[in-house]
Amino acid sequence: MENLKVAREMGDLSENAAYKVARMELSAIDSRLRYLQKLILTAKITEVSKTGRAGIGSSVRYKNDNREGVYQIVGSVESDPSQNKISHLSPIGHAFMGKKSGDKVMIRTPQGQAEYDILSID
Repeated sequence: MENLKVAREMGDLSENAAYKVARMELSAIDSRLRYLQKLILTAKITEVSKTGRAGIGSSVRYKNDNREGVYQIVGSVESDPSQNKISHLSPIGHAFMGKKSGDKVMIRTPQGQAEYDILSID
């Protein structure tokens, strides 16, 4: 807002590049605000499944190519692979959904098929 005020004070708005940039920044902020408001209005609180099957909120311990790891399945907005939080819409997250301990899943990757053994679900 301050940038917009300063740009207006510079005079003729039709050829004022600073004003145009400030308006674009304000438009981007308004757009992001509308997106976040919609996200809040449509958000649903989910409970972690107690069925022993993977779902949103579940932590899935897996083995792949002699490596073990844990992914937490989250909604697409929360996903952060660097924190081992994967979206339920991602190829791995989608493949894990509804599975239980002992299941094996095949996932197509750019390097080819990958097999994941599900060791446990919390």
